[in-house]
Amino acid sequence: MESMTMNRDRISKAGKVYVVMGNEAADLDSMASAVLYGYLKSKVDPDPSHLYIPFAPIPKEDFKLRTEAVYLFKEAGMGQEALVFQGEIDLSQLHREGRLSLILMDHNKLGKEYTAYEGAVEEIIDHHKDEGSYPQARLRKIELVGSTCTLVAEEYFRQAPELITRREAVLLLGTILLDTVNLDPKAGRVTPKDAEIAEKLKSKVPLDSNTLFETLQREKFNVSDLSTADLLRKDYKEYAAGKIRYGMSTVLISLDAWKKKDPRLQQELERYRKTRKLDLLVVMIAYTEPKFQRELVLVAESEKLASSLVNYLNSKGTQLVSIGFPGGYTQGNAEYSRKKLQPLVQEFLTSNVG
Repeated sequence: MESMTMNRDRISKAGKVYVVMGNEAADLDSMASAVLYGYLKSKVDPDPSHLYIPFAPIPKEDFKLRTEAVYLFKEAGMGQEALVFQGEIDLSQLHREGRLSLILMDHNKLGKEYTAYEGAVEEIIDHHKDEGSYPQARLRKIELVGSTCTLVAEEYFRQAPELITRREAVLLLGTILLDTVNLDPKAGRVTPKDAEIAEKLKSKVPLDSNTLFETLQREKFNVSDLSTADLLRKDYKEYAAGKIRYGMSTVLISLDAWKKKDPRLQQELERYRKTRKLDLLVVMIAYTEPKFQRELVLVAESEKLASSLVNYLNSKGTQLVSIGFPGGYTQGNAEYSRKKLQPLVQEFLTSNVG
């Protein structure tokens, strides 16, 4: 797979430019699926004037924060040059010229920064709840599987299985294993399709799958060199519910370990909320010590907002119990990942506040 960092000359010579866009969190699944689906499309599209650009909507310097992605891309024989990052492509100019088309990967609704390009969405491949946006999209492959890479791999096997070399298989399989917690049914993420696709990929990967997963898991939790602000922006998404702006960060370190790492944690969380101009910051904490556990920290402009949200989430079965940190809770029901929790937060804020 050649480098996909596109210079202006290649873009200017292209006819239609397909920006294969991962979500705003730019996690491993988002970036891997964008790179791999963009590569597949570039090989099967019969029109040579079409250009496919895998796009991660984060600054280039933030790629290093995705430590598991850094490892897996390297293992697959790629680096960050496989992607184009925020500020490296002028979407507005392409849109004005009528040459922009968007393919959404690992999300099915554009973030607020990109709403001007809603009419340019042509394809969607995602594993989140379908929000029903962009009816003009000619392909809507939206299924509640464990990983978007499962759906991308399915397209490879359907359209061009000969393109799956060690490189593609390592990136696909590693991502699926990480997203499904090594295909463990107890984690509540894996589906029969994930398991079926993973099994087909294993024959093309000269690595033990358990070792691959364990290494990825270790790299994902390797946050020793990251500051509190880095940890928060490592896996961050921002949303709006009426007039309410809120962000959600997933952080892979226990609250106890985080407090020891940063004695000013409470102040730094509040600083991050204010810097982002948020009414609410939801910090989802996940770690394994020794078993998988979740915690939640709510940093809100209003204590009433936070307490009301906790009551609402508990009515939905999250089992939040207050602990000795402002806005901090243990989360008894570990199945509530961000994918499941965010729609509930949105629902509450829209109905009760926004």
